[in-house]
Amino acid sequence: MLIGYVRRATIACIPLAAVLLTACGPSGAGGRAPTPAQARRDLAGAPPALASLHRQANEILPGRPAAFQARLRSLRGHPVVVNKWASWCAPCQLEFPVLQRESVKLGRRVAFVGLDARDTQSGARSFLARHPVSYPSYFDPREDLSRLVRAPEGFPITTFYDAGGRLVFQHAGPYTSDAQLDADVRKHLGS
Repeated sequence: MLIGYVRRATIACIPLAAVLLTACGPSGAGGRAPTPAQARRDLAGAPPALASLHRQANEILPGRPAAFQARLRSLRGHPVVVNKWASWCAPCQLEFPVLQRESVKLGRRVAFVGLDARDTQSGARSFLARHPVSYPSYFDPREDLSRLVRAPEGFPITTFYDAGGRLVFQHAGPYTSDAQLDADVRKHLGS
């Protein structure tokens, strides 16, 4: 039992260590997050499946496995980035500006979807009011959806699916720069 606890605690602390180390060096950030109006303007003309995500920007959707799987199926033909986050997670808070910018920059070619795991809806809504994103998040309080995407314990976890719906890569810990996320999208999704 103790070994399982130590393993989970270690996994949860790895992203925190990355945050602390990152805070000591240059940020590598890509500037301010786009406003919702800027995001709508920049994402206009996206393919229908991606436009349906953008219409649900910043929403917390019910975390029903069937609905989530149907959404992923509807995105076939487009690469998909699924980000597991929580409002209380310090590394997630660090990462969100990167997701705000990159989801708009890439959102006409790449689908972004959030999984709000082990959180409260009120906490998530409050967080998203301060940090709006151009895509919806599915509420996942018991990590049922996280298990569907094979996301390990810990936060944040970003899972990449190719256009055929195959899991091709997972990144544990926060993306601390736009360039870092952009490089993984190019390398693993070819977009």
